Amino acid sequence: MFYEPGKTAHGLPHDPFKSCVIPRPIGWISTVDGEGRHNLAPFSQFQNVTFDPPIVLFCANQDSSGRRKDSVRNAEQTGEFVWNMATWDLREAVNISAQEVPADVDEFELAGLEKAPSRLVKPMRVKASPIHFECVYLNTLRFPGNGKMGSADVVFGRVVAVHIADEVLDARGLVDVLKIRPIARMGYYDYTSVDSQFSMVIPGNQSALLGGLEGSADKVQRATAAEAAVTGGSAP
Repeated sequence: MFYEPGKTAHGLPHDPFKSCVIPRPIGWISTVDGEGRHNLAPFSQFQNVTFDPPIVLFCANQDSSGRRKDSVRNAEQTGEFVWNMATWDLREAVNISAQEVPADVDEFELAGLEKAPSRLVKPMRVKASPIHFECVYLNTLRFPGNGKMGSADVVFGRVVAVHIADEVLDARGLVDVLKIRPIARMGYYDYTSVDSQFSMVIPGNQSALLGGLEGSADKVQRATAAEAAVTGGSAP
């Protein structure tokens, strides 16, 4: 099949666009507004941007009434947000927190979730989530769209603190993804969870490249310094 979005009809019972970009990590974002009201919402457009320094983004369309999401407004106004990992065990709470409710409704309470204080920022963390990123707001990139919900705000934040529950680290000191079973967004009304994994190492034994693949700033810096020492150049 072939169609041009916004120009020609796809002819299918459901729009296939989102189901083609899968799986998508879930940005379960907690914020607090200027009045101290807590907010928690999941976004299926979430990703890390870079690792040195660590930066993440989440993208929020308008709500069904055409208003900007509370998460976006709160992050911009207070300069802070927290990412909480969404897991298989927490899937129902994630779904409940996705509802459109007034700004004075606390989604932590709505979903029956216990709060945990953050160390460096004001927004609370989901206590039952095994991994959290405390973030300071950087900027918003806004894309105007069609209709009430088409416009999107892409919010960027720098990760200033990372929490990882000790029990989800394996004997090698690696995050045990299969124990956590993170959930991810598919298309339509579908989700998936991570229940298998495999490893591949880029050929060539290039230390800096492999350090970047891992996301280790220290290993990249050591590798570039070592290369500079061999070639007589200077490390960046």
